[in-house]
Amino acid sequence: MAFVKAYELMGNPVKKLILASTSVYRRELLERLGIPFTVVSPQVDETPLPGETTTDLALRLAKAKAAAVAKDHPEAWVIGSDQVADLCGAAIGKPGNFERAKAQLQLMRGATVTFQTALCLMHGYQETTLNVPTEVKFRDLPDAALEAYLLAEQPYDCAGSAKSEGMGIALLESIKSDDPTALIGLPLIALSGLLRNAGFAIPHQD
Repeated sequence: MAFVKAYELMGNPVKKLILASTSVYRRELLERLGIPFTVVSPQVDETPLPGETTTDLALRLAKAKAAAVAKDHPEAWVIGSDQVADLCGAAIGKPGNFERAKAQLQLMRGATVTFQTALCLMHGYQETTLNVPTEVKFRDLPDAALEAYLLAEQPYDCAGSAKSEGMGIALLESIKSDDPTALIGLPLIALSGLLRNAGFAIPHQD
């Protein structure tokens, strides 16, 4: 993998930044900020707890991912993030295959789904965890349109089975959010604020 090379920040020692994620989408989003970082895969059980809300699940998993990596890298600032799609209080996960994706889209057509995108920035005993909700209204489309989309884009690793950054945008009627990249998987507006507070220069300063 090619990552941005480390640099010294305004004459101070380099701040090490790690993205605790296996998601190529989150890595590509973080690269937009031009900050040097590495990626470490967190080992976290993502099974929901009994009675856990979708918001609490997303927040818990974002923190757990950051903590799983931070314990082995105490000198680093670690970003953890997780997203849970919420339809009437029920969590909608990654479909994994065509049939489950089709069933998800059939369930969500004409409905409003809230995507809970949680973010955690952790360094030693310091941590900040927050959630950025995004309300997405799906169009009421026939099965033929849903099937054509799935065959074209195959979004089987995407919670909710529709990639808003790709062809999936055509399945949507509206998006309401304070942070447009939250729906893709990493809320960059919120993250930029957290990183600036931690002493990272954004945009990057030579």
